[in-house]
Amino acid sequence: MNQTANLAVQPAGERYDAETLREFARALLVAAGASDDIARNVSDVLLDGDLLGHTTHGLALLNPYLQQIEQGKMSTQGSADIISDKGASLLLDGRRLPGPWLVNQAIDMLLPRARQYGTATAVIRQSHHIACLASYLLRAVRENMLIVLSCSDPSGQSVAPFGGTRAVFTPNPIAIGIPSASPFLVDISASITTNGMSGRLAKEGKQFEEEWLIDSTGKPTRDPAVLSQEPPGTILPLGGLSVGHKGFGLALLIEALTGGLAGHGRADNVQGWGATVFVSLYDPAAFGGNDAFLRQMDWIADACRNNPPREGFDNVRMPGDRGLALYEQQKKNGVLLHPSITPLLQESAQTYGIGMPATL
Repeated sequence: MNQTANLAVQPAGERYDAETLREFARALLVAAGASDDIARNVSDVLLDGDLLGHTTHGLALLNPYLQQIEQGKMSTQGSADIISDKGASLLLDGRRLPGPWLVNQAIDMLLPRARQYGTATAVIRQSHHIACLASYLLRAVRENMLIVLSCSDPSGQSVAPFGGTRAVFTPNPIAIGIPSASPFLVDISASITTNGMSGRLAKEGKQFEEEWLIDSTGKPTRDPAVLSQEPPGTILPLGGLSVGHKGFGLALLIEALTGGLAGHGRADNVQGWGATVFVSLYDPAAFGGNDAFLRQMDWIADACRNNPPREGFDNVRMPGDRGLALYEQQKKNGVLLHPSITPLLQESAQTYGIGMPATL
């Protein structure tokens, strides 16, 4: 068995040309009322999610996003409002605009500031969902910036604190992009799994391979359907039943970086699917220097990749190795969509009278 076997294996599905999918998504968003700039931005981020292999946070989100626009729950025009600007720190109000648009706007604002000050940070409140966090990392590392990106959804609860049985947090993802000869793309969460994967498995009538959830009484379970029971179960924090205090601590950090710094979060009884976002850029040139930074990171990469693998592994991968390889492969050979995504795209195509892309 090789290391890939320990990952979520891509299911059989249909392949589509990447650029055709991108244009299809853009056209649907424009038809729903989004400005062309916003539509292009969102379609880029969603497609990148699938290209990198994050199939629950790529084009699987297009149909739900369109529904949010139709229901007036996602704004489609304009930009974020600047609430506070201290030079190296910004607080933005996202006005319920699409998360991909807002995060990329924030990165636009932070890049020159990080080069000036060494580091720059933006916090965005009242953003809509921001899709796949890994999608934003490549942009930063291509600018030779280290990026830390995180978000929480103050309207949602699906993860209980360690030792508890009632949900308080969302999975609270955090992603880190680290420049290197082959960049490190870390995309993890404070929970042991995600809402997206739980929902997909529940819809398919499947269970996780391990007990990653608890029911409302605290009994461990593999069944994601407990999340929709009454009273609901919860996802376990990262570390699970034995060392979930680690994920609990990470969730608290993310809550502080997002809702805490935004001054807007769970204490405000926020309604509606969305996100509070933290994004920070660091310029290695302002610290020990670019060359010194890369020398350190490349040494770490070599030490890890050349590490003797344990039984069941062919080799050690750095975070991002598989995603970057998949990204290039799918750009060349076509994007393999998860079978659950195509019917949703077909539904949206029919709704807006836009032709569904042909398979390869």
